[in-house]
Amino acid sequence: MGLNIRSLDLLDFRNYEHFALEDIGRVTVLVGRNAIGKTNVLEAVNLITATSALRHKQLSELIREGAAAARVQTRLEDGNRDLTCTLYVEPGKKRYELNGKAKPSSDMRGILPAVSFTPDDLELVKKSASVKRKAIDDMGMQLSANYHVIRNDYEKALRYKNRLLKEEASQDLVEAVGETLVRCGAQLFCYRHSLFKRLVPLVQERYGELSQSGEDFAAQYLPSWLRMDGIERDELREYSRDEVRLLMEQSLAYKAGEERARRRCLIGPHNDDISFFVAGRNASLYASQGQQRSVVLAWKLAEVDMVKSMLQTAPVLLLDDVLSELDGSRREMLLSNVKGDMQTFITATDLAPFDNDVLGDARIVNLEEGRRHA
Repeated sequence: MGLNIRSLDLLDFRNYEHFALEDIGRVTVLVGRNAIGKTNVLEAVNLITATSALRHKQLSELIREGAAAARVQTRLEDGNRDLTCTLYVEPGKKRYELNGKAKPSSDMRGILPAVSFTPDDLELVKKSASVKRKAIDDMGMQLSANYHVIRNDYEKALRYKNRLLKEEASQDLVEAVGETLVRCGAQLFCYRHSLFKRLVPLVQERYGELSQSGEDFAAQYLPSWLRMDGIERDELREYSRDEVRLLMEQSLAYKAGEERARRRCLIGPHNDDISFFVAGRNASLYASQGQQRSVVLAWKLAEVDMVKSMLQTAPVLLLDDVLSELDGSRREMLLSNVKGDMQTFITATDLAPFDNDVLGDARIVNLEEGRRHA
């Protein structure tokens, strides 16, 4: 039995002066009109589990208007462990505590992994490669603390190199930073590419369960050194870290003049391309809305499968107003997973999308004006 959230307490968080949920069970459905604060509850859960925000990227946006700081606190249990996780948010900074002891966010991430599914995710197929890369990285950082460290180190080196290029710094200085960029970039590429290779077959299996016409799903990861050479296809093969370092070094040397002219770094995992294909055609260009939503749903369910496979525990599933965006068959597919062993939080404006089996096993919380304790 994995960890589950047993209580949630919000203080001066978003629109809540105080909100508390006690004795939280396997399925919690938060019901209420738009803008009443349903997503804010899921935002708090995601911040305490995945340590990232669903929507609000500025810390100041997480603090209730007129308040100096916000607090989110949860109690997690699994029969053997009893953990109290606390997040304090102040303008410009956040800090975590585990059982009263200060912890970096990297130590909190992965204690109870989370998979979220929001209306914004339904655009994953059509959005740029950067959004797809972020989706993989967000999952990777919950699966491995090293993933988070390497990505941060790479992004620091990338920002520094881009600043040097904009300032027209000497080539010796740019190349010196390039050594750090290559070292961190090769590690990040190998982490992300390996995770991508493990995730794609799971997405294919889930998509096959959803597809009504039997078409297949495929995905491609195109490294920056091939992308910048105009190559459009790459076999999903293994890359060693040394091979990636060599390929990056060669490409950076070859593109040095172009980087100078464009004043930005062109080679590295920040510029890798990710594409989805349905029935052999680029999904961002040719997939129907139904096919796109099947891809996204398959991707999210595959993330759940990945967490279970790698961590031997089920994540907490956060479904934010997505049931009304799905047709009957896709909604049924998603809810069938809710009926399993995962703890799930769902937001909705009404109960119409739910079947009786889910409602019979769920705790319904009506978020009415003035009601802040349930």
